Amino acid sequence: MSLFERYLTVWVILCIVAGVALGHFLPGVFQFIGSVEIARVNLPVAVLIWLMIIPMLVRIDFGALHRVRDHWRGIGVTLFINWAVKPFSMAALGWLFIGYLFHSYLPAEQINSYIAGLILLAAAPCTAMVFVWSNLSNGEPHFTLSQVALNDLIMVFAFAPIVGLLLGLSAITVPWETLLLSVVLYIVVPVILAQSLRRQTLSSGGQPALDRLLSRLQPISLTALLITLVMLFGFQGEQIIAQPLIIGLLAIPILIQVYFNSGLAYLLNRAVGEQHNVAGPSALIGASNFFELAVAAAISLFGFESGAALATVVGVLVEVPVMLSVVKIVNTSKAWYEQGNAVKRNSSGPLKAQ
Repeated sequence: MSLFERYLTVWVILCIVAGVALGHFLPGVFQFIGSVEIARVNLPVAVLIWLMIIPMLVRIDFGALHRVRDHWRGIGVTLFINWAVKPFSMAALGWLFIGYLFHSYLPAEQINSYIAGLILLAAAPCTAMVFVWSNLSNGEPHFTLSQVALNDLIMVFAFAPIVGLLLGLSAITVPWETLLLSVVLYIVVPVILAQSLRRQTLSSGGQPALDRLLSRLQPISLTALLITLVMLFGFQGEQIIAQPLIIGLLAIPILIQVYFNSGLAYLLNRAVGEQHNVAGPSALIGASNFFELAVAAAISLFGFESGAALATVVGVLVEVPVMLSVVKIVNTSKAWYEQGNAVKRNSSGPLKAQ
């Protein structure tokens, strides 16, 4: 790891502080940046996400995607966590913490709205940032891409019914424009750009040229991540300063949900004998949230000033630093993970239990 990557946690903390400060002292600038959007998808953030994930997508050889079937255990675990555990565990945590334990510290008229926002946050798995987390944990890139694509397909059919069930509403207005545009912006366009760049580089200079390109792109990816962090905290700098207690209380069930779901996915992958480079992204996909969709749905259903909208925004604020901590846990526990039931691929090809 480079010096820059080794001290990434320090840069993250500095970016959080800088973002809050800039958002407080220069609110007009961030309001303008935040207003540059289509279907509630912020375009400057979309460009930064391109810079983050295109280097990861350049690594992917589409000719090797058939190997993903070897990791059916990891796919099964991730689908179970994303669709059978996460929305329901978040609903339970919301009702416990917001509806009961913290009830007296929060505005009574917003309690149900806060819980609804938490449910919306957990009902859709992350689409774009997962590529960043997978790369930082040395995850299997073909598995990550296939899992994200599969989740996107399921989300089209499952998001509204799950949210409707948990919120007790007969009909949920899904912001389809936001959902479809996010998939195009964060998956389709970056994949096309990355694969075009990969083919051009390989045709002109072969694998050595591709390796040199990837080494140059890696710092750009991490820099874009840090700039995104500054922007996200800058957008909400005023709210953080004005409502620190509410934001802190809303963050607690989100934090528990992230660590619970990522830990459960990680342990289940180990129990079924999946490789570490699949278990890592599986845990990260299982814990992270599609916050663009959650924020848009909260605003559409409950309004911009609602508690639901604020709860989803807290999810945005928590996402990056918390997921980086999960990456750290995954990386530092690799030796433990590969003991016992862990699966390794040897040079002859078949999977064998250790």
